[in-house]
Amino acid sequence: MSANFVALAYLVAAVLFILALKGLSSPISARNGNMFGMIGMAIAVLTTLTITQNLVYIVLAIIVGGSIGAVVARRIQMTAMPELVAAMHSLVGLAAVLVAMSAFYNPVAYGIAPLHASNLIELFIGTFVGAITFTGSIIAFGKLSGKLGSKPLHFTGQHWFNLFLGAVMIAFGIMFIVTESWTPFLIMIALALALGVLLIMPIGGADMPVVVSMLNSYSGWAAAGIGFTLNNNMLIIAGSLVGSSGAILSYIMCKAMNRSFFNVILGGFGGDDAAGPAGAVEQRPVRSGSADDAAFLMGNAGSVIIVPGYGLAVARAQHAINEMSNLLIENGVNVRYAIHPVAGRMPGHMNVLLAEAEVPYDQVLEMDEINNEFADTDVVLVIGANDVVNPAAKTDPQCPIYGMPIIDAHKARTILVVKRSMAVGYAGLDNDLFYLDKTMMVFGDAKKVVEDIIKALQN
Repeated sequence: MSANFVALAYLVAAVLFILALKGLSSPISARNGNMFGMIGMAIAVLTTLTITQNLVYIVLAIIVGGSIGAVVARRIQMTAMPELVAAMHSLVGLAAVLVAMSAFYNPVAYGIAPLHASNLIELFIGTFVGAITFTGSIIAFGKLSGKLGSKPLHFTGQHWFNLFLGAVMIAFGIMFIVTESWTPFLIMIALALALGVLLIMPIGGADMPVVVSMLNSYSGWAAAGIGFTLNNNMLIIAGSLVGSSGAILSYIMCKAMNRSFFNVILGGFGGDDAAGPAGAVEQRPVRSGSADDAAFLMGNAGSVIIVPGYGLAVARAQHAINEMSNLLIENGVNVRYAIHPVAGRMPGHMNVLLAEAEVPYDQVLEMDEINNEFADTDVVLVIGANDVVNPAAKTDPQCPIYGMPIIDAHKARTILVVKRSMAVGYAGLDNDLFYLDKTMMVFGDAKKVVEDIIKALQN
């Protein structure tokens, strides 16, 4: 295949990737966005295969890796999607490190011999970004899956230590560029791997959605670094698109949580988290009711806003909640959904969940679009959500999440909360919303409670 045709194919793939990002910016066009992305990736892969040697080995690796990925993706539950994303990010980072090491070991095979200073700088940047992404994503996976717990890990002087470690890593990177030696190169990799762990461990579980977005950005930049090493323009473009879009999304989410974007990059996000131990909750009186009570209140309301959270995903209640909404709408109730930017455990988690249940897009509104309407809402149903509706974020300066914008569920005339128990949320904080006089708790599995509400509405 001629060089001009390869360049043209890569250009077409790049345009399709841009259209994919554009399509994914809205639930209405998300399916087309996914389709553009898949077609663009197919073109990029097929074009690369036409100019690649050892085709048999590469195709075999694609078949093996693709088969494993397909099996994992089909078996994964929606609740485990965040940790799957984190795991995939770690593989991108590891690939960047291995490609850089391979290119340094045999630059002739990569067409970059003799190595120039620019090549060494590319190897250095791609390697340390990939190494930080690799170990950071593994820690994020552990926190999201519960294997490492959601509590942040702090120690005295951790920020200064991270800064020192980063400076030493850069120093060995410069030494590698000057000497072209394996020793500083390997030390730099080891320091970057350690830095990835230390940057993510201090971050609390409630902040994991932003971490996932940030690691997505890191994996993009790592892929771009691989592109420079391989002299592959398509990989540079794709990595840059992922890196920049992930960074922009992280910034948007930080604004939504009233946090500093630079603290995220430096691993200080959630550094002031002083939440109590998981499961700790103050013993205060609450008003509880049944599914029949909830059905009566919503069935006789003029407007209902549903606030979904991670508990909805755990119970797999998205289809039941859509059926309940349709019954309420048939009864003349105005039903809408309020989505917090960091609801769930990864960006867009709740949007994907509701889309899977075929909830109409025009019923699903972002926090900023609907927050002003809670004061005029008859009933708000909080199902599986906790920290994103905690009014302490607005009223208690001592609260670890103080200043974080929340969904104003506390302003509704009547509040219904579906929870298994009074256990704290992912941030480890008690929620003042549950103890308001106008709040009624409905305890039980979210899917079972909603199914009981449906039966009551039908009767």
